[in-house]
Amino acid sequence: MAKEIRPDETTRAMAYRLWMQAPNPMVTLFKRLDVTNLIRICKRKHLKFNMLLDNCIGKAASSVEEFYILPVREKLIQYDSIALNTIVKNKDGGVNSCDLLFSDDLDTFNHEYLTHTAETAKSCTDRDLSDENMVIGTSAIVDTEIEGVVGMYSGFNNPFLIWGRYSRKLFRYHLMISFQFHHTQMDGARAGRFLENLQKEINTLR
Repeated sequence: MAKEIRPDETTRAMAYRLWMQAPNPMVTLFKRLDVTNLIRICKRKHLKFNMLLDNCIGKAASSVEEFYILPVREKLIQYDSIALNTIVKNKDGGVNSCDLLFSDDLDTFNHEYLTHTAETAKSCTDRDLSDENMVIGTSAIVDTEIEGVVGMYSGFNNPFLIWGRYSRKLFRYHLMISFQFHHTQMDGARAGRFLENLQKEINTLR
């Protein structure tokens, strides 16, 4: 469920006044993640790396209250649930956008991921859950290792994470990730907390 809320009744009232009309309200943070545990789970359980990372992103975001509030045009909208967006290569060689309802249960989320990414690839049609869910965008550029991405603002205010190919050094695997967010939605401290939560979720996933 989504509903409009008054900015002055939230902790983001000052940020709303400062950043809602800013010409470039997006902020990007970079973080180097240790994804060794995800690689081990991929091999042991034969699960997709991006699905596991999306699940950890959803878990980390769900504990930060600002992720449930999103600036949409001139309004602040509050949501009850979170969805993860992923970019899918379709059968015609192009790409489509696929929203996936987040579930804390890994088996449930894996089923959601496999079912709907396959449907999206086959139909070449976007799957959009943004009317009722706060959607976190993600994109994996697996052709190369990247240090980060900036300047993704295109009028959509949703938080967005991008990563490339993970790297290996000795027995550890690492991944550079960029996290873009609207400053009205959250400040740097909350964004940093989310990224710390993300590393903890990666480390503790079983």
